[in-house]
Amino acid sequence: MKNKKVYLIYAIVLLVAFLVSIPSWMKLQEPTATVYSGEKRTVKLPTLKIIDEKSESRPIAVMINNHNYARTNHAGLQDAFVVYEMIVEGGITRLMAIYKDQTTERIGSVRSSRHNFLDYASEYDAIYVHFGWSNLAKQDISSFGIQNINGLYDNSGFWRDRTLKVPVEHTAFTNIERILEVAEKKGYDVTTEKKVPLHYQVYPISLEKKLDAIKADKIVLRYSNYMTTSYMYDAENQVYKRYANGKEHVDAITKEQYYFKNIIVMKVKNYSVDSYGRQNLDTTGSGEGYYITNGYARKIKWEKETRTSDTIYTYETGEEVVLNDGNTFIQVQPITEETVIEEVSSDS
Repeated sequence: MKNKKVYLIYAIVLLVAFLVSIPSWMKLQEPTATVYSGEKRTVKLPTLKIIDEKSESRPIAVMINNHNYARTNHAGLQDAFVVYEMIVEGGITRLMAIYKDQTTERIGSVRSSRHNFLDYASEYDAIYVHFGWSNLAKQDISSFGIQNINGLYDNSGFWRDRTLKVPVEHTAFTNIERILEVAEKKGYDVTTEKKVPLHYQVYPISLEKKLDAIKADKIVLRYSNYMTTSYMYDAENQVYKRYANGKEHVDAITKEQYYFKNIIVMKVKNYSVDSYGRQNLDTTGSGEGYYITNGYARKIKWEKETRTSDTIYTYETGEEVVLNDGNTFIQVQPITEETVIEEVSSDS
């Protein structure tokens, strides 16, 4: 009887050890399935296209100038897997494009840092790229220990395009190769163990049959008298084409209109913090918004405990928001400004 107990204990220990080892073993395998269709064969299951979930390469967050003078010269935004838009001062907005495993040859134009963008760059453990900074951004980059590349000091990471007929502050550009070269010279890590905070699903997600679904053919997001961002749904390609102040938002190099698979709208409070009118946004706490994809929208809630913690997106039911496989634009919009989501009839 004693020997039987010993064998039983030994068998349980072996079983537990095997079960514990399964997750790490599975990570080494390509997702596969065995299919029987007259003959046995193994096929690869689909994986995400927007990012490589197995890649440990560190994301790169670049501050993008969104002044009217600069917008017609925008380049490289389509390669970003996520882009943020936020109000900064004087009614203008600035963008932050985040790249991972890209070789984009022209990004910009690059402009100065504003402190609230750090709240989101930190969610990705991104190398933060900018050309100048506000006083608050300078303080926070130091206090948060943000590994950054600044055009005021890291000259080799940027160039000026003097052929553009715009003021000089709208002419700074960079690319992934230069950014990585500067990062390595500065001793920054170019890999990270931090997972991307956005959650995706390989198989298509449809919001259409949800009880709270809103038909979303046209989205209009007002930021100020100066800036209104909008999107129109392209049903054939199942993406949203982007507009800025009513005009197609087009890449200066490819000449193609920017488009996005997912749109997240976050409503936040904002207020001036200095005589210049620079803004602070209440990025922590909680608020409301929308998740928009494939022609439909649902109301969501966002929560962020601290400035450096991840933002959590959930539906009003409490269910976590999972994104379609594709690029995402996160619109951090003033809570006082109007959000219009509407259906467009085929006759219009």
